[in-house]
Amino acid sequence: MKKIVLSSLIVLGMSGAAFAQAATDFASVDTDMSGGVSFVEAQAAWPDLTEEAFAAADVDGTGELTPEQYAALSGAAPAN
Repeated sequence: MKKIVLSSLIVLGMSGAAFAQAATDFASVDTDMSGGVSFVEAQAAWPDLTEEAFAAADVDGTGELTPEQYAALSGAAPAN
């Protein structure tokens, strides 16, 4: 399990630079104010986001990113 998570984080880290340019803060991306960011919401902020990258960030498998998962996906980029 740890190897899968670590591998996923490495892949996300490698793609984080591309996402960081367009990333916005969690509250802005969570347009329905559900407390989680869905794939559709994340893809609106990051059009090049793949389902695979989103699923890798969604470590608890809920279909939404928590603020912590979102920060990891975005490389903890400062809010725009």
